[in-house]
Amino acid sequence: MKIDVLTLFPEMFEGVLGSSILKRASENKAVDYNVVNFRAYADNKHQTVDDYPYGGGAGMVLKPQPIFDAVADLREKSASVPRVILLCPQGEKYTQKKAEELAGLDHLIFICGHYEGYDERIREHVVTDEISIGDFVLTGGELGAMVVIDSVVRLLPGVLGKVESHLSDSFSTGLLEHPHYTRPADFRGMKVPDVLISGNHRLIDEWRTKESLRRTVLRRPDLLEQIELSAIQKKWLEEIKKESK
Repeated sequence: MKIDVLTLFPEMFEGVLGSSILKRASENKAVDYNVVNFRAYADNKHQTVDDYPYGGGAGMVLKPQPIFDAVADLREKSASVPRVILLCPQGEKYTQKKAEELAGLDHLIFICGHYEGYDERIREHVVTDEISIGDFVLTGGELGAMVVIDSVVRLLPGVLGKVESHLSDSFSTGLLEHPHYTRPADFRGMKVPDVLISGNHRLIDEWRTKESLRRTVLRRPDLLEQIELSAIQKKWLEEIKKESK
């Protein structure tokens, strides 16, 4: 996968893209990052990328020209048709389903804005996707882009040690993930559930599914409205609801 990031603060990405799984993904050639300061595309001698809004108002607005030209240049160099993603509080709420969709693509371009907003023509004529990572406002789009990039890159083939590592993640199955335990089995009197050290994988899988259901009911019951449960899951769900009363 090719990932281009258009930002006025490329230094913000150095630690994130150069660490942990994101760094390893690049070293293993699963992804190629290219962080670009789109100020370099400004067509004026002072490399100005923002201006006052027509009609008046507080704050500055990003001009269309630098971003139009930067995206055009990246598209021209691309071997595939890229998706151009605008990080914006007005965009669609980001989900694991969207991460999985983006992970199946060859080329992503992220636009990270600052100031009061973007010239509307950027949305209308350049962008293919608008994404919001939540109902709050950040100083700029950089942190949002980092969140999306991390969630996408970890899904690429070979990035995580095992495919199962992300298939059972919270939201990948539609449910929250089950609890995890490691050694020691008895830590200061707090014991690991017996089923997890029983060696019976059928019972372990059953326990994990039940606990995923339990966590979802207690913490995010809204998620249950979006998935189709099996007959046995529906039975377990009723048992969990009775136990919780």
